Amino acid sequence: MLQHMVSFQTFGLLLTVGLLIPQTPEVLSVDLKPPTVEAFERYVKATEARIAKELTRPETFLYVDGLPEPRRAQVLAMLRRGEVFMERLKTQDASGREMKAPDALIHHWMGAVFIPCATLRQTLEVAQDYDRHQDIYQPEVVRSKLVARNGNDFKIYYRLRKKKVITVTLNTDHDVHYNPVDATRCSSRSYATRVQQVANADKPDEYQKPVGRDSGFLWRIDSYWRFVERDGGVYVECESISLTRDIPWIATPIVKPFVTDIPKESLQMTMGSTRRAVAERVGTACGK
Repeated sequence: MLQHMVSFQTFGLLLTVGLLIPQTPEVLSVDLKPPTVEAFERYVKATEARIAKELTRPETFLYVDGLPEPRRAQVLAMLRRGEVFMERLKTQDASGREMKAPDALIHHWMGAVFIPCATLRQTLEVAQDYDRHQDIYQPEVVRSKLVARNGNDFKIYYRLRKKKVITVTLNTDHDVHYNPVDATRCSSRSYATRVQQVANADKPDEYQKPVGRDSGFLWRIDSYWRFVERDGGVYVECESISLTRDIPWIATPIVKPFVTDIPKESLQMTMGSTRRAVAERVGTACGK
């Protein structure tokens, strides 16, 4: 009898999930609330304070240079082997507690690569070639466009497509600022000024949901890049902070893989794609 009850309950849950999948945009709709935004902004502010200190010190301009030995040496060796370094980060408040956002999840990841034989100029040319990002970072970047440039300030547009159990399409605008330090070092930061979910993407009845009133799979995303030319190549780091909805219990099979896996996987893909694109620009400089 117990086995029958468990089987019936399992069937009921699977049926519920099955019904949710085609209705995901409506059934999983959630609003982004002011307390959530405020908590995310506090998290970003605290993180930026730490980054600003690191960027003023040449010995820790790269995040990996601030790692304790022997981990620092291990990570640098891994990067020079052509691997992508990934690490999850957590910003703490003044009392040492992890900072969180109500009714939401903050995803904070660091990614790094080393591109042998590349120069800082070549690397920045790829980073700032926003019209080509739809080719470099596909399939997640479906469309990309440089909207405006004023010196080291860029306004860009991306159409993003994330797929994990379900597919979500987003129209996003970003403000990007580059801060050249010297001939071998540069940093940048990117703020998403608009993240808008697209319903019925690429269909005649396509439309955009109101900002902050959608499925909550991506509400905010900021990124902080560091570029250093040394050791016969260029080290590239990206620190990404994103905000998504929390995970409702009934929709865990649908929502959890998306909101927990995508932030890391997207950054890892971005770093690997950056390395390949710059290596292609370098061409035969390394005798390849």
